[in-house]
Amino acid sequence: MYETDDNNCWDDAEKMAFLAYELYENGQMNLALLQLEEAIGVNPNNSAWHFNAGLTLDALDRFDDAIKAYLEALSLGGDDPEILNSLAVDYTRIGKYDLAISTFEDIQRDHPDFEPCYCNRIITYTEMEEHEKAEEIFYLAQQIDQDCPICFYNIGNSLFSRQNYERAIWCWEKTAALEPTHPQINYRIAQAHWANGNTELAKRYFLEELRCKPGNVDVILDFGTFLLKNGEYDKAREKFNRILELDPEYAPAYFYLGETAYDQGNGAQAAKLYSEAITYDSTLPGPQYRLAQLANDAGNKPQALKFLMQECELEVDESEVLMSMGRMFAELGEADHAMNCYLKIIDEDPEHAEAFYRLGQTLSKEGEHEGGIQFLEHAINLGKDGAETLAENAMLYLKVKQLFLAKRMVKLAKEKDATNAKVKRVDMLVKVAMVLFKAKLNLLSNIPVQNIKLFFYRRKCQFRQLINKFNRK
Repeated sequence: MYETDDNNCWDDAEKMAFLAYELYENGQMNLALLQLEEAIGVNPNNSAWHFNAGLTLDALDRFDDAIKAYLEALSLGGDDPEILNSLAVDYTRIGKYDLAISTFEDIQRDHPDFEPCYCNRIITYTEMEEHEKAEEIFYLAQQIDQDCPICFYNIGNSLFSRQNYERAIWCWEKTAALEPTHPQINYRIAQAHWANGNTELAKRYFLEELRCKPGNVDVILDFGTFLLKNGEYDKAREKFNRILELDPEYAPAYFYLGETAYDQGNGAQAAKLYSEAITYDSTLPGPQYRLAQLANDAGNKPQALKFLMQECELEVDESEVLMSMGRMFAELGEADHAMNCYLKIIDEDPEHAEAFYRLGQTLSKEGEHEGGIQFLEHAINLGKDGAETLAENAMLYLKVKQLFLAKRMVKLAKEKDATNAKVKRVDMLVKVAMVLFKAKLNLLSNIPVQNIKLFFYRRKCQFRQLINKFNRK
């Protein structure tokens, strides 16, 4: 390719690297990467070019390739903290948290005043759900730079994930004050106010974010969902239609338009919109679940089951949706699928009382009363200890003939609500069972009865002796 002398080749490589920088700044990442790759092909020993290639690959979300570029840059350029920091950030992005933490610690050891190694470590600890460590690192970062907007933003994310919304808002407002152009900062404050129940402030910050970036589809979708949840159907519909003006094949917009119709009782229109969402993205969780609900409500059990099974193949992770799916599966006689839904909830939330309760119910209906008792007991211990749950558990104890435990459960249920119809019925059944049990005990302890049993036992022995004697002959 190069027919000139070596100096000209190196000059050309420098020009390519400079052009790559300009392309990167203009957002033309693929072209920038091509220029860098050609420059590196001429001079593979330039650490800065490998580093720039890593940054460009990061912009393209090619994190594994970026890590390779950073490692190559480090092998050529020593322990540069900027390169190490970028490497640690990418380790976090791909979930290699141990490597990320050890890399950040290496920077801290050799360059203790390099503030980004503290700032970005907050993200790593937040993703690991080690929030106390995230706060420790935040305060270490504060000793170096008290006005780092990214530090306040990152610790805000940690606080938000712990549902400490007021402190998260304070941190994000601090970020906005220090860096008004910080990406999506008003959006994050809006989400926190929404989660904290302050709808007016949430709306204000949503609108502020959209004034800055009116074409941001993610923010428009979230704002539309916010309006939908608040019952502002016309405004929500306008937001979702706005997204379709920007991207006519954006499946979530069709889904939420369907949700708007569904909430307003227009099932036929909702079904049409859900089907359109599936047309554009068959992997989108939600539409097939809703179609299953509509089919089930219409009495079309086979169609409901078909849609439910298709929804199960997707990555559904919302507890509320999984709970509803589990109940539908149970209603349709698919106990195994119902239990799988409840188990998914428990995998994410081991203290989800309702999921344990539903597991207990499903097992007991399948005749697995011992397992049903264990799950119901656990649900009760987790706080689902209402009168009806206690009565159901008492009924299961009756079925496995543990009368005194059933009696104890009924007593607890009556203390909660003695007027409940289910409690009354189980109480009556327990009382009948106890009467029969006592009658049986009295019968067995009665002397004439014992004599009759002894007589028949002796007769049985005599008959056995005669038979044995006959067999010997």
